[in-house]
Amino acid sequence: MNGCCWLNHSDDKECRKYIELVREHRCIKLWFSGHFHLGQDYQDSITFPTIDPLLGPYPNRGSCVFAQTSVMRTGTSRDTRRQSRLLRGNKDGFEICTVDHANGGKIRLDATISYNGDNNEVGVYAHPDESKVGDKLFKVYQPNPGDSLHPADDGLLSYDDDLMIMETVTPETKKWWYMACGTVLGLLNGMLVEYDRSTFAPLGLVVGADELIGKRIAVVDSGIDDECLINDEEGMEGADCGSFDGREQAVLLIDDEAGGSVTIIQPNEDGSYWRKIVRNK
Repeated sequence: MNGCCWLNHSDDKECRKYIELVREHRCIKLWFSGHFHLGQDYQDSITFPTIDPLLGPYPNRGSCVFAQTSVMRTGTSRDTRRQSRLLRGNKDGFEICTVDHANGGKIRLDATISYNGDNNEVGVYAHPDESKVGDKLFKVYQPNPGDSLHPADDGLLSYDDDLMIMETVTPETKKWWYMACGTVLGLLNGMLVEYDRSTFAPLGLVVGADELIGKRIAVVDSGIDDECLINDEEGMEGADCGSFDGREQAVLLIDDEAGGSVTIIQPNEDGSYWRKIVRNK
């Protein structure tokens, strides 16, 4: 589900078709994605379904748990972790484990998934998130209803048809919005990140903190209708779908300390904004 998994190896249309199938067919309980050249020691390598569909509509990831799978061979491991996955079924659901090939095949329990009725599951991580205890791995907040940044009664994202952030961006700035085509951009920790419009999974970095902090942000129209920007209402539960259209937009970085100089962030050919530098993760 995250940007290093299947989302950034497919185009928008393929991703939408896939997640819609997973949502529709709740009998799909687990999806492994590989091969991934980093280890499995961090929680972002497993994504649980969000909530019971009876408790709320969005974001809806069906009943499927997504798990990245690393590599076993020394020459293909970028962080020396040689790992693979092991699946164990039981009467309550199933367990996802890691096989450590660099340590004699030792098996570690990663997550326990228990069925909760017919429509959803409950997932529990079984070990600390290694990226919080030493590894300098890139982590991105994913908007979720009811958490500290998006209380349930406030909704997930703010939407403005045209946008001007008057204050300069700081590491404490927190704001998410839809572009005219439905693309989701968010500010957190001084970074501008693009999220999948349907699942809110982070896709990639648009502008890093070193370029963004101290500047203001504006979104402007180019006056061009972009055929690459898909405008449909599928997968947009919880949003005002009628407000999205095919207008091409650019993000402006305004540097007041440099006399109001402007850096223009234009969309990619496929309508996305995140930097597609290294495709093979």
